[in-house]
This record gives sequence, structure tokens and C-alpha cells, in this order.
Amino acid sequence: MTAIKRLYVLLCGYETIPKYISVSGADNRFMISEPICAYLLDTTQGWILLDAGMDPQHVTDPQRLHTYFTSQGMIPPIVRTQHDLKNQLAEIGITLADISWIILSHLHFDHTGYIKHCPQARVSVQKRDYDAAMGADYFASIAEDFNSPTIRWDFREGDWDAFPGLTLLDTRGHTPGHQSALVQLKHSGALLLTFDAGDLMENFNQSLPPGSCADQNEALSSLLRIKTLAETLPAQLILFHDPQQIQQLRLSPEYYE
Repeated sequence: MTAIKRLYVLLCGYETIPKYISVSGADNRFMISEPICAYLLDTTQGWILLDAGMDPQHVTDPQRLHTYFTSQGMIPPIVRTQHDLKNQLAEIGITLADISWIILSHLHFDHTGYIKHCPQARVSVQKRDYDAAMGADYFASIAEDFNSPTIRWDFREGDWDAFPGLTLLDTRGHTPGHQSALVQLKHSGALLLTFDAGDLMENFNQSLPPGSCADQNEALSSLLRIKTLAETLPAQLILFHDPQQIQQLRLSPEYYE
């Protein structure tokens, strides 16, 4: 039994980064353009967003662009009109106001952009990731995305079941409280949404953790856990940042059911 009727894959932009950020040990001369995604669930519990994309204002506003990217020596992400989360929701007939629940894999800027625009939504995250993000050593986050007092936080610890068909998995390592998702669909079967536990299929095929990690040993253990689970169930891996796989997936307004 599953409460999930449909899963939409939302392509919310691209970021260009050195490959070693995604794959430990990769040649530092290689650059890669990776998709930024979010996942929308149409469920008997309402509309649920898994991760919240990147706020386009961070690249369209000159001051934010400078503060968050160019002043840090980073190549700014690309978020075009067709990537805008609001536009993609409109394509299927809903708005941000229809989102009742946001579940976050972690609090990096390419996962948290629209939280502040959904004050009606409950926002679930691992407590240890939230605590880390409030500290000085948490990397790649934009505090204005998640420091609003209007956010309705729902803190979790370890593996947990959201409702029939959606299980969140403790896959710490990339960040202290990273979590991935196991989605069960009536026709498509089991899908494992890896988020940043492994950016590329190369990570899983060669058992290589991400290069950018809070704890690389934990990250490798989490990656191997997902890999084993995918083989055992079996389940299809749906990767958040893989530039090849994204071209093969059904993108919204198409869906998995």
C-alpha cells in the first residue's frame, strides 16, 4: 500500500562545479554542469515537496549574486524561466500555497530556496543537520533561505516513515544530517532518491563517496547502504545531480505513478 499517487521530477537549474566536489579523488581540472532538482509528490496526504530547489533571486539580484557566488570565486548557477519552480507547479495546476509539507535532504542552498515562500508548509529535516547549519562550519548554505521565524520546523532523528510509501533514510556524511528517500509507487515500484549521498552514477558504480563531505567515512557507509538497498529491494536509483541520468528521466509535467 502506498499513499503516493504520482511523483514529479522538477529540474530547477544547473550548477557548474569541479568534479572532485561530487566524486572523491576526481581530477581537479575537470568541471561538470550538474542539475538541481526537487521532487513533488501527489499524495492522499496532500502535495509534498522533497527539497525546495534554489531561489532564482540569488542569481538575478546583483547584490545576492555577488555575495553568494562571484565574491566566493564560484560560477553562478543557471536558473532560467523553464527551471523556475513556481512556473513548473503552474504547469500542473498548483501553486506554492498548495504545498502542505516540505521534506529536506539537507540545508545546502541548492535544496532550500523556496522554503521561505511556503509559510503554510511543515518543514521536516534531520535535527543534527539543522543544528550544524546554525553553526559556523556548515558549508554551501544561504542562511536567509531557512532563518525565517515563520518556518514551521519538524525535526527528525534517524530513519523515519512519513506515511505509507515514503521512508526517509539516515544517510549522513555529505552533511551531518543528510537524509535520502525511499518512495514506493503502485506501478513504477520502488525508487531511491539519493539526493547528495551520491551525485553521479559513477559514485555508486565505483563505490566512491562525494568529495565534499562533513565526514567521508560516514558518507561512504551511507552510499554503500543505498547501493545495497537498491540491489536488495530492488529499487531504481534516482540521482539528484547526474547530468546524464536527468536526460533520461520523465520530467514534469510527466510523472511516475
